[in-house]
Amino acid sequence: MRLYIANKNYSSWSLRPWLLLRTIGIPFDEVALRLATHDDSDFKRTLLALAPTGRVPLLIDDDGFAVWDSLAICEYLADRFPTRGMWPGDRQQRARARSLCAEMHSGFATLRSVFPMNIEASLPEVGPRVVAENDAARRDVARVDSLWCEQLDASGGPFLFGSSFGIADAFYAPVASRFATYAVPISGPAQAYADRILALPAMREWAEAARAEHDFIPDDEPYRTRPELV
Repeated sequence: MRLYIANKNYSSWSLRPWLLLRTIGIPFDEVALRLATHDDSDFKRTLLALAPTGRVPLLIDDDGFAVWDSLAICEYLADRFPTRGMWPGDRQQRARARSLCAEMHSGFATLRSVFPMNIEASLPEVGPRVVAENDAARRDVARVDSLWCEQLDASGGPFLFGSSFGIADAFYAPVASRFATYAVPISGPAQAYADRILALPAMREWAEAARAEHDFIPDDEPYRTRPELV
């Protein structure tokens, strides 16, 4: 199968299924495209030839079947490889994991806006200032912090739903990266969880590749105000 992604430095949505596939150990071919939003770009032309959205991530299965949207891709992978434990085995815990993923998928708009994923950057002065000055950002950070801590307490860790890395962890991995870039202040248990995610071999592989890109997209590119594009 093939997974189409955008710049690793910026593309948080691409990271989720990529990290899941790598960590679970499912073979795939990576197709990296330079992020662009205008319709006549190679990025858009390539993706629109495969699926109607023209966005990443995009999974093309062995038989050419296309799946777009990060959550749909992860659900498809869980269905195709049911023994890999991507969702919790317990029905209620599985529903809880889906709830957390859906919350991440559709929420935290302010967090996305004020802390865009930018792995190569180190801006430790930004996080504490934004959290102190921006009520909506502070609420988003507090919600992520409590969500992580409550779920880790319930499952016993080290991942959100116990001993195995799963889809819920993949969905919150970009947040761990954002918190690191901007030194966002969070509680000790939440920080320990973020550190565990960032230390995963696949996460380190992604981050090293992001830093090696040396492909910096200007701040006025449209995608920076359209986080759902990536």
